[in-house]
Amino acid sequence: MIDVIVTSIEQQAQDILGFELAREDGEPLPAFSAGAHIDVHLPDGLVRQYSLCNHPEERHRYQIAVLQSADSRGGSIAMHGLQPGVRLRISEPRNLFALQHDAKRHLLMAGGIGITPILCMAERLSHTGGDFSLHYFARSAQQAAFVERLRQSPFADRVHLHFDAGEPGKRPDTKALIGPADPHAHLYVCGPGGFMEHVLGSARDLGWASDNLHREYFSAEADEQPKSGFEIQLASSGEVLQVPEGVSVVEVLRDIGVEIPVSCEQGICGTCLTRVLEGEPDHRDLFLTEDEQAANDQFTPCCSRAKSARLVLDI
Repeated sequence: MIDVIVTSIEQQAQDILGFELAREDGEPLPAFSAGAHIDVHLPDGLVRQYSLCNHPEERHRYQIAVLQSADSRGGSIAMHGLQPGVRLRISEPRNLFALQHDAKRHLLMAGGIGITPILCMAERLSHTGGDFSLHYFARSAQQAAFVERLRQSPFADRVHLHFDAGEPGKRPDTKALIGPADPHAHLYVCGPGGFMEHVLGSARDLGWASDNLHREYFSAEADEQPKSGFEIQLASSGEVLQVPEGVSVVEVLRDIGVEIPVSCEQGICGTCLTRVLEGEPDHRDLFLTEDEQAANDQFTPCCSRAKSARLVLDI
């Protein structure tokens, strides 16, 4: 864990604040790569993940941006309530959304607050001379973060801003922007769930391979699937536990003193990933790939459930 101070807070767009963090002891922060995020431990005990959006060569600060969401579970509200000078604890950076440096071309696509890791990727590719283009979608310039930074950047000629005022007729042809499948090109997308699925679905329709598609979710969509009860068995002891409807596996294990590392508790970050030895999980996460989910040998106990009557876990 790293002790940091919030050195500045700036309004980046409507409902979006930018935060600059520096080490409390004045030492350089750990190095990070484009696409990385940190866990921010908030004063009220919440832990939330935020992508780093400054140039990855910088060590004197981390920059993050936070959208205050109407359906916030408390994290964005708490962040927007902070003042400069407050002390926080953060994790070292982790990267689950890394650039594929062997790619010959990179297509960066961001929706709304999803610009944060995409901006960092653009900074890195510009610095290394990579071939890329960036498409940023938002309802308006007022609701889009870092617009002026993008317009004034050394790579401004590679940035394409798409503001549709919420009118479908003004939205560009996503497939035309993506273009035909290219085995040497990689696509990276970040933003709201519906935007992500639209972009990824369009790319698949065009023949893009799954290995060339990369995504980073900020929050999970509300899960309206039934969450009926099932059993879990701990392989180490043989103990069988009931997981009632509406209660997660993590909560059931916590009640008997078994702690699984968790962070987002939405199936996004993969922190709680647990091996499944027997049974068929009902995957509700956004972390595992389709192939990894199909293997059914691991699942995210913070949100996923079971299709079979029992799961035997490697615990």
